[in-house]
Order: sequence, then structure tokens, then C-alpha cells
Amino acid sequence: MDHEGHTPRHVPVLLRRADEILGPALESGGVLVDATLGLGGHAEHFLRTYPTIRLVGLDRDTSALTLAAARLAPFEDRITLVHTRYDGIADALAEAGLPATDSVRAILMDLGVSSMQLDETERGFAYSVDAPLDMRMDPSTGPTAADVLNTYSHGDLARVLKTYGEERFAGRIASEVLKRRERRPFATSAELVELLYEAIPAATRRTGGHPAKRTFQALRVEVNRELESLEAALPAALDALEVGGRIVVMSYQSLEDRVVKHVLAERSASRTPIGLPMELPGMGPEFTALTRGAEKASAAEIDDNPRAAPVRMRAAERIQAAR
Repeated sequence: MDHEGHTPRHVPVLLRRADEILGPALESGGVLVDATLGLGGHAEHFLRTYPTIRLVGLDRDTSALTLAAARLAPFEDRITLVHTRYDGIADALAEAGLPATDSVRAILMDLGVSSMQLDETERGFAYSVDAPLDMRMDPSTGPTAADVLNTYSHGDLARVLKTYGEERFAGRIASEVLKRRERRPFATSAELVELLYEAIPAATRRTGGHPAKRTFQALRVEVNRELESLEAALPAALDALEVGGRIVVMSYQSLEDRVVKHVLAERSASRTPIGLPMELPGMGPEFTALTRGAEKASAAEIDDNPRAAPVRMRAAERIQAAR
């Protein structure tokens, strides 16, 4: 929020392109699920542009839901906002009085950490400022990043850093964490950043970007169970779409994008057994891709909104009902 004007400063990523893809599915009305509502920038655009649609908005962050509700107040008779992770799509639809399958015209998933969470330094997502090592997207529940650093075994911590941060020096960093926490538990981001500068070789620090980037990403993904949630959310989202319904997913790191690519490819493939000379009735692909691979933000959009630089967008349309 802008603390003087009390207006959202969030700039929605790839808004125009998301509209180009989802718009044709929404022109005649129906339900849009914004599975990562954030400050409601995308949602506000779609509600204004398509006056007959209904929105079901999900977010795990209660602060974001409060701010989004204020922003979307002019449309309150057309929205249902639900406090849940994006793998809670089925429950959110039930709360809105909708079935979990074949009931939605469009779904938007804008993954990763939100602008608000990055900007609120006390949340601990940013390594550029000293703050408590929290990193919870839902600050009302679950372990913090400090809990992970102070309680995980060497093996578990190294696994998290390597798997979720693709950190080459995961073992070395884990060893240093265990040494330091014996003297004093980790509490703030500055303590971790200092360790990383010492644990990562100077040659790598000069060429590999900020030395804390990969570790902070790994801790955030672990704390919020982001990949686990995404792996459950995508099938539920695809099941919720009507024939002709469309989905847009925006990822901000390679691990997320791999999950999205795999799930969409699986649901866009023929289910006819290999070797048969024709497509069996009802066994064709359920979805077709609407993007060629993963689309990126243009240079102009990145200039206007630097946080769009890492985005990778994939989209698909449902062309056949489930068996």
C-alpha cells in the first residue's frame, strides 16, 4: 500500500496478454477464478472489462484479502473472496456455491511472492533489508524461515537449498548454518546474508548474482510448501474448467514452470493407447496449448515493471470434457 494515499501500488504482470487469452472465454459471462488474488490488480481489470462475470478470488494472505476486498468493493455483489492456498480451489468453489468440476470459464494463477509481501520488509522475503526471518505468505500459521534454519538437520537443509534454490553450495551453507546456530539461533535476514557472503566463494559471488537469492527462494518455497501446493492446485484447476474454458499460469522460477509445463503437457496429450491407428472416442486430448512454450514479458513491460522480468506464462483451453 501507499501509506499516504492508501492506494495499491501493485502493477499487474502481463495484464494485457492475460486479457487477450482469457477474454474470449469471458465475453459471454461465467466464473473467473483468480487463484492468487494478491492486491486484486488483475481481478479489478477483468471485473471492469467483463461486467457479467463473477469472480472467485483466493489468497492465503489475510492482509492481501483485506486490501483486495477494499479495492474490489464496487463489485461486491459479483465476488467471493476465500482465505485459502491455491490448492483449495475445490473448497473455494464450494463456498461460492459452485461444483468443483466443469463450472469455471477462466482461471488465472500468478505464482510466487506478491508485490505487497516483497514491499512489507517485516515479512522477511527480501534479502536487501534486515528483517525477521519469517517468509510465511500466511503469517497466521506454520513454521517460519527461522524455524527451518534453526531446526532442520544438515541433510534436510541441504536438500531444501539444492532442490528449491538450485544452490551449488547447499552442503557448505548447511554446515555453516549448523555451526552458527549452536552459538545463537538465526532470527534476522542480515544474519543469514552475512553467512552466505562467507560460505559462497568470491568468484561465484562476482558472477552469480546476489549470493542470497537462491537460499532465500529455497526457504520461501519450503516454508510455504509452494511446489506441493502447485502440484495439487493445477489438476484441480483444470478439472474446474468447462469445455471452452481457459487457464493462464504465470511462473517466476524454473521449478514452478517445470511443474506447469508437465501438467499441461500431460492433459494436452492423447489418451489413446500408442499403436492404435485412430483416436478412440473420448480419448483425445482434454486441453490444447494457447502459448508456444512459455511466453516472457516484453522489454517495454520489464522497463515499466521490473518484477515482470522472470515471468514465464503458459496457457491452455479445455477442448474435451473429462472421461
